[in-house]
Amino acid sequence: MIDPDALTERAAALVEKAIAAGATSADAIAVESTSLSASLLHGQVESTDHSEGVDIGLRVFAGKRSAIVSTTRMEPDGFADLAGRAMAMAKLAPESAYEGIDPAPTPAKDRDLDLIDRSAAPDMEMLKARALTAEEAALATNGVSRSGGAGALWSRTAVALVTSAGFSGSYETTRHGISATAISGEGVHMEREYDWTSARHLADLRSPEEIGREAGLRAASRIDSRQGPSGRFPVIFEPRMARSLIGHLLGAINGAAIARKSSFLTDRIGEQIASAALSIADDPFLPRGGASRPFDGDGRSDGQIALLEKGVLRTWLLDLAAARELSLTPNGRASRGTGGHPSPSATNVRVAPGSDSPEALMKSAGRGLLVTQLMGRGANLINGDYSRGASGFWFDNGEIQHPVNEITIAGNLGDMLVSLVPGADVDDSERIACPSLMTGELTIAGS
Repeated sequence: MIDPDALTERAAALVEKAIAAGATSADAIAVESTSLSASLLHGQVESTDHSEGVDIGLRVFAGKRSAIVSTTRMEPDGFADLAGRAMAMAKLAPESAYEGIDPAPTPAKDRDLDLIDRSAAPDMEMLKARALTAEEAALATNGVSRSGGAGALWSRTAVALVTSAGFSGSYETTRHGISATAISGEGVHMEREYDWTSARHLADLRSPEEIGREAGLRAASRIDSRQGPSGRFPVIFEPRMARSLIGHLLGAINGAAIARKSSFLTDRIGEQIASAALSIADDPFLPRGGASRPFDGDGRSDGQIALLEKGVLRTWLLDLAAARELSLTPNGRASRGTGGHPSPSATNVRVAPGSDSPEALMKSAGRGLLVTQLMGRGANLINGDYSRGASGFWFDNGEIQHPVNEITIAGNLGDMLVSLVPGADVDDSERIACPSLMTGELTIAGS
């Protein structure tokens, strides 16, 4: 049984041992989790997994030198030795002027973000049944030739953070998930598509039938795919693909990248970097949010921030170290595991919708590409160069003509941001809630 209070006690005991071993400051983060998952293919169980684990990480400082150690052994009688080893490592480490612990933390608030589904946890048979239902729905879709598999999962996690400066906090989360993959066509003409759902609460999860049916419909819609024309055309990214564009933007405004001057947006705070139609906020306190938490990896409890307002860049994503290096105030965006220093990361990102449906966007563009799949990483955040493999649908006169595959789209993220037009079709099922996004002309390499 996961016990956040017990985790907090262990983390506090470890910090106490670190200070006794000579640390000038220290913090400890403990994570305990249990999870179940099942995957099927053509009705047969491919894999099942039941895992339980607990891990605690200790970060110690000897002046400006630091070290991190972690262990799965939670017995307090071993903490003194662990702290001693960490201090020995810290004394040999190079100095850092920026890493450290918040000297004046805000006490953790008892903020109910509704992150725990307190209904009975599913057993393995329930997960198998959800996966099977999703797969059967996919196979029942006209045009689907075979299954690519289906799966279901459940997990519960507790996190506790304690610092020598007086911060102490813990929280729990649950997660449910269902996924399905469907295949249409045969041989070299096979096309694969998928759908998934993930939520903190089972009540918010889309049904297995819906997941399987959507995966099947998407696969069937790709029958007779061909290469599209080459040239420069407008491109529309459906919501699940538009998230990747926002992800590139988040990487470019990450405070650590800005401090290293490894972003094409360095020194652009307060400037118009995107279309005036684009506004983006980040909210760690969103009830039931997929990335919600009451405090960050530094122990800060900063709330919602505006990243972009009508295209104007308002702030970087900052943890304590990046903020110190940039001589700014941290904004509570530290993400952290048990084995490393905190690093900046967004939480629940919300892209404000526009007023046009995807159909209206296609009509305004006239002729171009609707992207429904992307391949490869393909974005250089230092200079903004963008190039990715893609598939989707070719449209002309505002109407979809046929599916396309084996094409490459290329441009520059800076130019793409300036031309972005958001649609009205926000998909808020993931931590990045995003509508369709239309860019100006990109270079398309097809037939």
